[in-house]
Amino acid sequence: MNEEKDMADARAILAGYRASIDNIDAALIHMLAERFRCTKAVGVLKAEHGLPPADPAREQQQIARLRQLAKDANLDPDFAEKFLNFVVREVIRHHEQIAASSSGATKDAASNGAAKAG
Repeated sequence: MNEEKDMADARAILAGYRASIDNIDAALIHMLAERFRCTKAVGVLKAEHGLPPADPAREQQQIARLRQLAKDANLDPDFAEKFLNFVVREVIRHHEQIAASSSGATKDAASNGAAKAG
């Protein structure tokens, strides 16, 4: 009888932990979506001004900053760096796509102008 109650208590505690994990996962997804909205705006700005999609100096600053934040939060700094590198690779990929589509639009506008002039 006592074992059954212990098991039921453990299951209830587990359900509580899982609910917390689910809420945190949802918050992470929403925060990542907001981060990507901001980085998309950065990508558009970079493309409009001919800036490169990647900024290695900024990336190194971010790695150092996030590693320190991870240490302060008792999270493995190597994990934090791997996570940031994954996110940054995706951001750069998006910036390259934005730059390519912006470049294509510029070329199209230039060729349309040349066709109209001729």
